[in-house]
Formats: sequence, structure tokens, C-alpha cells
Amino acid sequence: MSGMQARPLPRMDGMHGDFYRECARERRLVFQRCEACGTPRHPPRVLCADCGSDQVSWVPSEGRGTIFSWTVTHQAPHPAFAGQVPYAVVVVELEEGVRIVSSLRELAPAHLELGLPVEVVLEEVSEGVALPFARPRR
Repeated sequence: MSGMQARPLPRMDGMHGDFYRECARERRLVFQRCEACGTPRHPPRVLCADCGSDQVSWVPSEGRGTIFSWTVTHQAPHPAFAGQVPYAVVVVELEEGVRIVSSLRELAPAHLELGLPVEVVLEEVSEGVALPFARPRR
């Protein structure tokens, strides 16, 4: 790949790394659920914001949701993304009650609208690392 720069991967330490590895292992989107009170949460964290418990489990998500918010990136934050601008970064509100940030696929940013039904799918970007991407629901 002469002249091409590799895309940076997310930090793989701590619970964020656990999230990306768990998604890759399960081959589906997951999020945390508090074992004490049942509150779903994302991004991953040590303590439940509702009850303060540190008891947590990873639960699968169907990946269905709607667009809650978005921004369109016109200037690449890293040279590896230069050929993709403009692109949308979206906040998806999943049916399970958590919100997740991801890139948008298969839809031009100009066609985004609040409440648009989407599905979050995983793409393995490196061995053992899967990233979530949103696309219009099929």
C-alpha cells in the first residue's frame, strides 16, 4: 500500500477495548446492562449512573434504531480519511434505550433526517476488532 496511510483504530485499553472485542467475538452489537437495576448503558463504564453498582453484563442488541443527531465532517481528522469527506457521524438511539455514535454508510449526508430508521452493523476492521456502522434499515 505505497502512499496510503492505515486508518487509526480506537483505543483498545479498558472497557472501550472490551466493547470492540466483545462485538467482534459475538459478531453482533452489544452494550452494557446494570445487573443491579437493569439500566442499559453506552459507552461502557465501571459504575451505573442510576444506582452506582459495578455489577455489569454485556447484552446483545438487535441494532435497530433511529437517527438522534449527526454532524457532517468536511475536513479529514486524519490523512487516512481524506478520500471519504464529506461523511456523516451519527448518533443512533437504539430500541434498547442506549445511544451509540458511528459512521454512516449507504446514504449521502444530505439525505439524513431526524428519526430516520437505521440499523447498526459491525465491520471487522482488524483481527479481533469490530466497529459499528449505521445504514438505512433494510
